Amino acid sequence: MFHPTVFDNIKIAFENQIYDYDNLDGILVVTDRSDMLNLALMSREFSLSFKLTEGNNVTSEIMLQSSLKDLSDEIMETPGSDPGCTLLLRFYMEIDDVNVQCPAVEKILSTIWGPDFQPVQSLSFRYGQEGDTYNNCIELQFKRQITEEQMEDIPNLLKFLLQSAGELEEV
Repeated sequence: MFHPTVFDNIKIAFENQIYDYDNLDGILVVTDRSDMLNLALMSREFSLSFKLTEGNNVTSEIMLQSSLKDLSDEIMETPGSDPGCTLLLRFYMEIDDVNVQCPAVEKILSTIWGPDFQPVQSLSFRYGQEGDTYNNCIELQFKRQITEEQMEDIPNLLKFLLQSAGELEEV
């Protein structure tokens, strides 16, 4: 009989909460969903993107990743292992004043998430594009694996994610 992996259980917990925020509470709109299995690496990746209903400048994304080692440690019950998956949060937004908006983004996210999370901002633009608008991809990487023991933290994590998206809308 099939036994869901840690990755599957955490993925479902995030999905359920996000879709409740969309369908029941109406505070966000899911804009994209991806659930991929990389057969070359035998890894999994799940992402769910959304925008707040009261905003349109920021797209937020939750990404879970699980490697072959994570899966094999879990299935083989490797002694000393603590199977889990990697969690990455991303925010996408357009900015036009790099010197003002990038420090503001960093301050907002550092205030909400604390000093352990250093946001990484990657700026890009389309060659030949009119104006001085940049696409800013902001990443927050969790330094440790997420396991089923952290499942009860998902509502608070999502609260911080929604707060982050709301405050970034004001930048």
